[in-house]
Amino acid sequence: MRAILALGLPLIGSQIAQFAIHMTDTLMLGWYDVRALAAVTLASSYWFVLFITGAGFGLAVAPMVAAAEARGDMTRARRITRMGLHASIAYGALVLPLMLWAAPVLRALGQEAHLAGLAESYLRIAAWGIFPALGVMVLKNYLAAMGNTRVILLVTLSAVAMNALMNYALIFGRWGAPELGVRGAAIASVIVNAASFLALALHASRSFPEHALFTRFLRPDPEALRDIFRLGWPIGLTNLAETGLFTASAVMVGWLGTEALAAHGIALQAAALAFMVHVGLSSAATVRAGNAIGRGDLRRLGDGAKVVIALSLGFSLIVISLFIAFPEEIISLFLDPGDPARPAVIAIGRELLLVAAVFQLADAMQVLALGLLRGVGDTRMPMLIATLAYWVPGLGAGYGIGIVAGIGAVGVWLGLVVGLAVAGGLLMWRFWYLVAHRERQAIAGT
Repeated sequence: MRAILALGLPLIGSQIAQFAIHMTDTLMLGWYDVRALAAVTLASSYWFVLFITGAGFGLAVAPMVAAAEARGDMTRARRITRMGLHASIAYGALVLPLMLWAAPVLRALGQEAHLAGLAESYLRIAAWGIFPALGVMVLKNYLAAMGNTRVILLVTLSAVAMNALMNYALIFGRWGAPELGVRGAAIASVIVNAASFLALALHASRSFPEHALFTRFLRPDPEALRDIFRLGWPIGLTNLAETGLFTASAVMVGWLGTEALAAHGIALQAAALAFMVHVGLSSAATVRAGNAIGRGDLRRLGDGAKVVIALSLGFSLIVISLFIAFPEEIISLFLDPGDPARPAVIAIGRELLLVAAVFQLADAMQVLALGLLRGVGDTRMPMLIATLAYWVPGLGAGYGIGIVAGIGAVGVWLGLVVGLAVAGGLLMWRFWYLVAHRERQAIAGT
């Protein structure tokens, strides 16, 4: 537990701080205008789907560098990290047009024309932030695998402060800056992502000069690139399956009106903030599992998994209690007291938070299982399990209960509960099956 907390607490803090950047956007846009909040809810969901798919290459860096570090192979660690950056840049260039011309896609998905247009105005600026954002993901995982997690927390906390100040100036037109609304939020996000990447790159170069990450950076390395791609693309598609489920839910809620979409965005922010703790624990689990595999220590692998699961379950119970006890107070934080849409948004959002309390445990278990499976190098079967669980029972139940049965946004969210619960159960079974299988192989080998 000490080892996991020493690694995991800074990662948890950095995940919460990273999410605070997006939450700041939601808070300030909610105070600015409910229509702006609804449009950026749509746009940021669209951006995040593309980002988290490409983040698979960065997430693949952690277990591979952790295993290399455990074996003392620093050349391998450098090659993997550098090719993780190459793969991320190539992916960013591939998806850039999808963000620059997003309005037709959003209209085709049934969104109102004015919301689609406002979302595109945000994305035409925010799109350029995908390159530094993906680079940050690679460097965070590299530094975490090397056990250097405090700087990740410090850089992310600095980014939160910078984003809040720039948002305040550019969204509302304060301190002599122009009032840019959603475009101001997009400009702030791009600058913050770029500054975060530069800070982490500088720290990595100074802390591990022997790795020379950016020396002869453009030099190709086909073997390491293949390894990153082989492990990274299933992770990316797994991320796409999960975030796609939430984005599809945003699209379906968008059919129900602006107030429902704004409530969805607020409730999702609150649930996702709690989820960041589990993401941080999952990242720690990936690194610890990668270290254990690199050393061939199956006992440490199993013990570490049990500890991280227990920590996650304990935190889930706290969050469930808060969501049940204070739903209206949480939703109210995101809204201007004088906004005429406030009562309708609070009424919908209160019910959504109660559903979010239900899926806390399922959401925690599926992300922890994915982190543990990444640590042992298993990504393809989890990709298939997650895709089927999220999109067949999950999306199917959400559409059936929320849209067909007419329950509304709450019905859509009940579908999320179904998908996450099925995924969590199957992925946990998969991890413990692999642990038992490796133990049998070790016994047979002796």
